[in-house]
Amino acid sequence: MRAVLICPGRGTYNAPELGALSRHFPDRDLLARFDSLRLEAGQDTLTELDRAASFDPGRHTRGDNASALIYAAGVGDSKNLDLDKVEVVAVTGNSMGWYTALACAGALTPETGFLVANTMGTLMQANLIGGQLVYPHMGDDWVPDPDSKASLFNTISEIDSRAEHSLRLSIDLGGMLVLAGDEAGLSAFEKAVPKRNAFPMRLRNHAAFHTDLMRPVSELGMDRLGAELFDQPRVPLIDGRGQIWWPHATEIGSLRHYTLGTQVTEPYDFTAAIRVAAREFAPDLFILTGPGTTLGGAVAQSLVLSNWRGLGSKADFQKMQDREPVLVSMGREDQRSLVT
Repeated sequence: MRAVLICPGRGTYNAPELGALSRHFPDRDLLARFDSLRLEAGQDTLTELDRAASFDPGRHTRGDNASALIYAAGVGDSKNLDLDKVEVVAVTGNSMGWYTALACAGALTPETGFLVANTMGTLMQANLIGGQLVYPHMGDDWVPDPDSKASLFNTISEIDSRAEHSLRLSIDLGGMLVLAGDEAGLSAFEKAVPKRNAFPMRLRNHAAFHTDLMRPVSELGMDRLGAELFDQPRVPLIDGRGQIWWPHATEIGSLRHYTLGTQVTEPYDFTAAIRVAAREFAPDLFILTGPGTTLGGAVAQSLVLSNWRGLGSKADFQKMQDREPVLVSMGREDQRSLVT
């Protein structure tokens, strides 16, 4: 089966994922090398974090810890794939999942990818500028509602235009908008929109990712992570604009600048990445690496928004998924065996 591999970002290593590396990481020597890099940086090892007696949100969701855990889980799952069952034709990711995608596609080695993910996560934690929240623009039926989305963007623009308010799109995430800004901007949005179940929802230990507020972090990353870390991808990569980085045709300096500059300071369009993956690579299957399964809904919603194979609603997707799975989440034990 032709498959697109998708790597999740922050917020996917939670209490149910505690111990995920112990259960599934296939290369103990590689995990030991990750642990050594953490020790050299004066940080808790991944083994210590993953084998903790209980999940501690204040510890496990910090950027310097969460980024490394999520990266390792994604790379480990990519190594667990049964390549006699699936042919990976493209790789993409959401937000910090881009760093994992780079390693899964061969543009970074597992170790240099870990260095990039761990460095950027640590810099984000040390420079917690602003915050993020999530709000839906689709209903529970996942029927596309462009008027609702346009209205939300009008509200965002109006708030951002106010004096001493900052509010921007951070991630276009299927049926959700992830917004980033300062406290004044985020609070104003929370007051301006109706409550929809748990939304608007603040994201713990998240900064104003993918906005120009992150420029200081981008500059620090540029200073610490050189072009020698990067290489040609072995598999096509789809970035957070929907641009494809092709094997043997990628300009390494541009890839580094996008990774440490553009995608840090500009919005990440995950919906566009999935649309391009579906339309340009015609996969039989979308495989979501661990940890967790929370990105699965955004993948499915993005396919609906792309009208992939005529999908127009949640019911349409569920019927397709029930006939023959087109989305496999490796964080689900009942689906993991389909691709490992």
